[in-house]
Amino acid sequence: MSQDPLVIFTPSGKRGRFPAGTPVLTAARQLGVDLDSVCGGRGICSKCQVQPSYGEFSKHGVTVHEDALSDWNKVEARYDEKRGLKPGRRLGCQATILRDVVIDVPAESQVHKQVVRKRAEAHDIILNPTVRLAYIEVAEPDMHDPAGDLERVKAALAEQWDIPTVDADLHILGQLQPALRKGAWKITVALHQGNSDPAPRIMHLWPGFYDGTIYGIAVDLGSTTIAAHLCDLRTGAVTASSGIMNPQIRFGEDLMSRVSYAMMNETGAAEMTAAVREGMNTLFARISEEAGIETSLIMDAVFVCNPVMHHLFLGIDPYELGQAPFALATSGALRLMARDLDLSIHPAARTYILPCIAGHVGADAAAVALSEAPDKSEDLVLIVDVGTNAEIQLGNKTRVLACSSPTGPAFEGAQISSGQRAAPGAIERVEIDPVTKAPRFKVIGSDLWSTDAGFAEETAVTGITGICGSGIIEAIAEMRMAGIVDASGLIGSAEQTGTPLCIPDGRTHSYVLHDGRAEDGPLITVTNPDIRAIQMAKAALYAGARLLMDKMEVETVDRVVLAGAFGAHISPKHAMVLGMIPDAPLEKVTSAGNAAGTGARIALLNRDARGEIEETVGRIEKIETAIEPRFQEHFVNASAMPNAAEPFPLLRALVPLPDLSFNSGGGGDGAPTRRRRRAR
Repeated sequence: MSQDPLVIFTPSGKRGRFPAGTPVLTAARQLGVDLDSVCGGRGICSKCQVQPSYGEFSKHGVTVHEDALSDWNKVEARYDEKRGLKPGRRLGCQATILRDVVIDVPAESQVHKQVVRKRAEAHDIILNPTVRLAYIEVAEPDMHDPAGDLERVKAALAEQWDIPTVDADLHILGQLQPALRKGAWKITVALHQGNSDPAPRIMHLWPGFYDGTIYGIAVDLGSTTIAAHLCDLRTGAVTASSGIMNPQIRFGEDLMSRVSYAMMNETGAAEMTAAVREGMNTLFARISEEAGIETSLIMDAVFVCNPVMHHLFLGIDPYELGQAPFALATSGALRLMARDLDLSIHPAARTYILPCIAGHVGADAAAVALSEAPDKSEDLVLIVDVGTNAEIQLGNKTRVLACSSPTGPAFEGAQISSGQRAAPGAIERVEIDPVTKAPRFKVIGSDLWSTDAGFAEETAVTGITGICGSGIIEAIAEMRMAGIVDASGLIGSAEQTGTPLCIPDGRTHSYVLHDGRAEDGPLITVTNPDIRAIQMAKAALYAGARLLMDKMEVETVDRVVLAGAFGAHISPKHAMVLGMIPDAPLEKVTSAGNAAGTGARIALLNRDARGEIEETVGRIEKIETAIEPRFQEHFVNASAMPNAAEPFPLLRALVPLPDLSFNSGGGGDGAPTRRRRRAR
């Protein structure tokens, strides 16, 4: 008795035997192979394209002959004539299995396809969105069947898509009958089903077969900026990305100033809620225009944000977050209608807001945990999301701790005399010659160093306008390595440092990074108050990390991940010279880019990830820095560069850290005073 043909799918490796004449799509579904189909196997959507392979496959123990699949039929020929199939491709719903065959499912035909990762260390994103499309053919009404149109739609979904129950949004009832008749009793429906919903809901419908796509948007609502990624829910691809400044900045640059504004103004919280929602809609309109789509095609949205932004976006007064015990109105994940948040996207669109971890460790930290997965790490990883309010996680698969540190806006270029936001013309990279003490730099918008030929011409349009966050960090770290600033943060005089670029500035000194006054440009300097602002910010960052290490009872970490859009531009070496992060091998310090944004995209594109992060957040231990007595001790020690108490042996083996002190009360002879080493 002959066996049924064997079909082997790649890259999944799933295999099984099926009777001759079985459609490839049917075999794929029965084996659980990721093979897309929106039209239900009618040869309309072309999503089920497959690539049969012929010849001998010793790995699989089969030989595939040219007649392993049925010949092309009229449906495939018609589709190929209109739109064209790639050479060798077949439609899985039309090709039938006749003999043993090996069939490859290309990436664009896979349902749960991987999308581009933010960086190599981030998770692959499995495509399993909450909104999907289904094309159905509905039985026409007649005098003998009293069932309503919605009931016949439900029956069609049950029969053709194996969806036993479905609900419908109220507005669908008013659109259903005209759409069915216009589409000759064929419609495409958009179905929404969250990971905790018992049944999907019809949220939109199109007459006939809808050959377009639908979109979701992942939003990282930060204190300073709002960043969004528009994603194609059919493919998982990022169609467009954009960002704007958070309009709440006008109420205060840092979180506590905004909480204070809400406390001191009766309508303050409502004003900030209206501002952020208006800004959100501006961003949605911009990103939709860039992608060339209508905002009404955005059918799902995911938001991550810190607790204060979380409350203000939701319209909740953040008063309680301004005082101990920093109680959240809710810490759980939220599933809301977009219209309840005044969002101008699809009127039936849903929104998902990730859970907060605790009072000042928010949904953005949860998104970082989803993206970087410290709870799945074999080694001990420190994840630092650098921003106006730094959120820090330390852990491995055994235990994960988290805390927040109020770093303030200095890392963003605020509170810096020549500081500015990252924009063309801003200095972003700095090097200082340790012998001549002369600087060279790069500005945003040019790949040339300031000492390279052609730099002046290339930057003529933008000019050299100031210094951004990454630039000020590199500048101060380079000054420390070149002996221009001492460990306490004091800039030496021209006599003490040996360079006329150190100029008097009141009772202290400043270092000239760029003098553009001859060309009517700015004088860009690094001042002692600039250094003090960075010292305060980095000390808060380090103290938070060191406190988590105390709780974990460790002296070192295995690796460090710098997260956040700003963290992506920080040089690990310069960050360690300043003492922003604990001493570690430089090759073990990496950037995760905007990990919160990556986590938001994961939650947008994979509904199962939502349940996963809700469970993970419940296991993360929150440490409140405000009530920990050792935080202040670590903060004081971390004010020095790199640290007054920690030796940083790995760093010192790699870079020079001159042991100088310019706070000698003398120094008029030009000789710096050597710092007396502390007894240990």
